[in-house]
Amino acid sequence: MARGGMPRHEAVERHIRSRIAGLRPGDPLESDAELCELFRVSRMTVRQATQRLVAEGAIYRVSGVGTFVGEPRVHRQMGRLRSFTEEMALRGMTVSSEVLAARLRPGTPDEVAELRLPPKSNVVQVRRIRRAGGEPMAIEDVALPPHCAWLLDVDLAEGSLHRALTDHGLAPVRATGTQVAAIADAEDARLLHIAPGAPVFVERRLVGTASGDPIERTESRYAGARFVFHIELT
Repeated sequence: MARGGMPRHEAVERHIRSRIAGLRPGDPLESDAELCELFRVSRMTVRQATQRLVAEGAIYRVSGVGTFVGEPRVHRQMGRLRSFTEEMALRGMTVSSEVLAARLRPGTPDEVAELRLPPKSNVVQVRRIRRAGGEPMAIEDVALPPHCAWLLDVDLAEGSLHRALTDHGLAPVRATGTQVAAIADAEDARLLHIAPGAPVFVERRLVGTASGDPIERTESRYAGARFVFHIELT
């Protein structure tokens, strides 16, 4: 036990957290050897102290180089339907978007089937980079029924898609979806400013209105190191 009754690994963890508070992402931290000497503890104790910090993304290790301050992660609560704009606003973050595509195009067979459209229907595609606090967080690719073509005249670089739908009597109220882990391809890396092969979190949603009609099919690719997803089970 450390002085004051605190376990030694907790004392090391608190020290690292206090150091992180005054540093920027990517700044170096003390090595394991330096922490061992500073606190007069074993390397195993230091590893125990840093394990949770690594899992949180607060720090990261580069083999043979050292330990560095990680990027702050955005915590997102699963289980309630919120738009990206709403989620980030709850955390006091400024949201912006870059529209990569906004067009009417032929729907894929999966899009047409899931949106319950006649075969060979067109869909409205809106593809954006979603940013929070200036950082690119996700690539969002949305397909909507062709009767939503009015969205092509809406400024979706600044506005919320869900807000626009709600204002037109098409409020999204329920969704089903899947989440899978993947690795960043070259396009993910370029748009999200991450390394090729870095972890990404892929979320696919089918969103419906109160009438039960599907209104939106979305695939979002999140920069894995910038998000923590919380799930509540009862």
